[in-house]
Amino acid sequence: MTTYLDQPEEKEMSFIDHLEELRWHLIRSVIAILVFSVVAFISVDFVFNTVIFGPARPDFWTFKMLCKLAEAINSPALCIEALDFKIQSRQMTGQFTMHITSSFVIGLIVAFPYVFWEFWKFISPGLHMTEKSISRGAVFSVTVLFTTGVLFGYFIMSPLAVSFLAGYQVSDLVNNEFDITSYISTLSSLVLGSGLLFQLPIVVYFLSKLGLVTPALMRHYRKHAVVVILIMGAVFTPPDPLSQILIALPLLGLYQFSIFISAGVHRRAARKAKKEELKYKDS
Repeated sequence: MTTYLDQPEEKEMSFIDHLEELRWHLIRSVIAILVFSVVAFISVDFVFNTVIFGPARPDFWTFKMLCKLAEAINSPALCIEALDFKIQSRQMTGQFTMHITSSFVIGLIVAFPYVFWEFWKFISPGLHMTEKSISRGAVFSVTVLFTTGVLFGYFIMSPLAVSFLAGYQVSDLVNNEFDITSYISTLSSLVLGSGLLFQLPIVVYFLSKLGLVTPALMRHYRKHAVVVILIMGAVFTPPDPLSQILIALPLLGLYQFSIFISAGVHRRAARKAKKEELKYKDS
C-alpha cells in the first residue's frame, strides 16, 4: 500500500530513471557519431581525394553538368574548366587536426538521422496525444529535409562557392593559396548550414502550431527574404545571373513551401475551432 510519505520518494526515483534514460540516449548517439567518424578516419583516401577535395576539382560532377548546360544554352561563361588555387597546410598539426575534424563532421552528418531518432524516442513519450498526432512523421521529415539540404550544400553551394572564391582576386600580385583549415571549415559550414537551413519547413510547422508564426507574417516579410536570398546567391556564385538563379530558386522555393505549410496549419486550426464552436452551440 502506498502512503502519502512514499510519494515524494517515487517521484524522485521516477526523475532519476528519467535522467538515466536520457543518459543512455546520449551515449548511443555519441557512439553512433564516433563509429561513423572512425570509419571516415580510416577511409582517408576516399574521404579527402573524393569527398572533401571533389568540389575543388574541375572534373567534379557539378562542374561537368554546368559545362553541359553551357553547351546547351550557348553560354561558355557558365562552364568552369579550371580552378586556379592551391591548398596548403601552414601549421605543423594542420593536416592531422583537419583529418580528425573532417572525420567528426562526416560522422555527425551520417549519424544525424539516428541521433535525432534517439532524442525523439526520449521526447515523444512525454507528449500528449494531440502533440503526438501533430508531430507524426517528424523523424522521417527531418531526415529527408536534412539529407536534401546536405546534398544541395555539397553539390550546388560548395562547388560554386569554391569556384567564386578561388577566382576572386583584388590584384594580380596576390595568388590564392588557401590553408587546409580554411578550406575544410568553409566546406563544412556550407554543407552543415545547408542541411540545417532546409529544416525551415519543420520549424515553421511547429511555430505555426504554437501560433507564433502566421502565413500573413511570412508573406509580409517575403520581399525581405527575397533580397537576402538574392544577396546570398550573388556572394556564393560565379558572377553570372544563371548561377545566382541556381542558388536562389531552391531557397525561394523553400521559403514559399514554408508559407504553404503555415497556411495549412492555420486552416486546420480554424476548422477545428469552428467545429468546437458548433458543438458548444448545439449543447
